[in-house]
Amino acid sequence: MALLGAIFFGFVPMFLFAAFVNWLDRYEKEPKLLLGAAFVWGVVIAGGGAFILNTMFGIGIYMVTGSEGAAEFGTTSIVAPIIEEALKGLAVLVVFLLFRNEFDSVLDGIVYGAITAMGFAAIENVLYIYRNGFQGGGWEGFWTLVFIRVLLVGWMHPFFTAFTGIGLAISRMSSNMLVKVLAIPAGYTVAVLTHAFHNTFSTVIGGMGGFFIGIFADYVGYAFMLGFIIWMIVHERNILKKHLVEEVNNGLLSQKQYNTAVSFFQTGVHLSALTSGSFRPTSRFYQVLGELAHKKEQLSKVGEEKGNTQIIEKLRAELVQLAPQAKA
Repeated sequence: MALLGAIFFGFVPMFLFAAFVNWLDRYEKEPKLLLGAAFVWGVVIAGGGAFILNTMFGIGIYMVTGSEGAAEFGTTSIVAPIIEEALKGLAVLVVFLLFRNEFDSVLDGIVYGAITAMGFAAIENVLYIYRNGFQGGGWEGFWTLVFIRVLLVGWMHPFFTAFTGIGLAISRMSSNMLVKVLAIPAGYTVAVLTHAFHNTFSTVIGGMGGFFIGIFADYVGYAFMLGFIIWMIVHERNILKKHLVEEVNNGLLSQKQYNTAVSFFQTGVHLSALTSGSFRPTSRFYQVLGELAHKKEQLSKVGEEKGNTQIIEKLRAELVQLAPQAKA
């Protein structure tokens, strides 16, 4: 029963967190198959790989130093941040390299990084809640770890790995070769440093005071990240406003459809489409508008790349086909 409970509280909250992050990506949703693959990568590759490598390095440090304290500190504060952020970041790197057409903005980098990290957090939470919680302190320990891992620090891994995604996205969207080269290691370095800070800070201060000061520091970081995400959402809205005017002027898009496309909330339109039986074409129509605007932005920033003009024309043709069916 306790193991099933740990699996439930490990995975279900992370599914809900992942759904929230996907909701924040307002204007150009990522393919669900890729998001699902990123989550599974976090569970299997990052979670399983980190468990094995962290354990091996911890044993190695103990064999060299003969000190359990040194092994604990070295693994928690140095080894784990480096290994875990590398394994989580690899999933975002795979999308960056193999699915570049789906990697269109800084917000995309955050989404892929966060979703991967939620998969990692899910399996790690199962381990902590069951082993450290239930086996270490019975049901009281179980519920204590649920509270800590899900409610207090549930966003820590997405926060860390988002920086790797930001670095990859900046490299993706920049035409400056120096920025392209430096942004990726810079993003990963910030991910490792924030992870190491979290793992070390409260331990150095010690006691409950250190624990709560560490939590406060975490939430300051979360607040800044949320503010940055909101800024990115506004930036993406401005991309749509800038690049879809041409479609209105050319008669491919009505003014009402344009207004809906650049609106932060499109709930009313989607509900109306659902009741009228046109949900699928309406949903796809506004997705196409988001993709079209982002491709036009890429064309203006990084040039033709790998067929941006052809992709734009293909999206325009789909837009023309869907427009008569789409609610506005």
